[in-house]
Amino acid sequence: MNREKAKLAQAEVYKTALDMYSSGLVSGTWGNISARIDETFMVITPSGMAYESLSPDLMVVVNMDTLKYEGSLKPSIEAIVHADIYKNRPEVNGIVHTHSTYALTVATARKEIPPICEDQVQILGGSIRVADYAMPGTKEMALACLKALDGRQGALIANHGAISCDVSLAKAFIGSQIIEKTAMVYINSMAIGGPVEISQKDVAFFSDFFRNKYGQKT
Repeated sequence: MNREKAKLAQAEVYKTALDMYSSGLVSGTWGNISARIDETFMVITPSGMAYESLSPDLMVVVNMDTLKYEGSLKPSIEAIVHADIYKNRPEVNGIVHTHSTYALTVATARKEIPPICEDQVQILGGSIRVADYAMPGTKEMALACLKALDGRQGALIANHGAISCDVSLAKAFIGSQIIEKTAMVYINSMAIGGPVEISQKDVAFFSDFFRNKYGQKT
């Protein structure tokens, strides 16, 4: 493992954790964030610690194959979920799990959010599915999330919250914000007759355009 890369990942996870907390996507000690170091190791937020008490060096380095970790702090209980996503989605380098209000509202109703917002389909890939209910921190929860995330960058987790993943942690964090906004729009639109879905043809266009043509070449 490249230690310099691990330190950079710790700093990024720490910063994103503070951004997530200050944005209102989580409260208390709930939610978790991770970043891939390489094919074997990841960095994830520690279990049950207030966000205000965190620092970069407290972000936990975890072996994704064994779930063994470095240091005295236990990683988030959902480390197995993050590890399984990384192992099954090699393009993913960052994961954000939130308990945001609107996303959790829809997740408790266990309703899939259809493709209704352009930024939703651009960033998340289409409808926002609901992962089947499973106990937190279990293999069953990991498998449920993987299924709901198939071909997507974001999903709801039944009665639990939301999860987003992407090629970078920065993009995964944006995805978590898009999930919350889309859930809010979905709930509000139900009060005026319900949303009108974007066609699958346009979903495919928007998703491809955003991933491959939008923005500046680097």
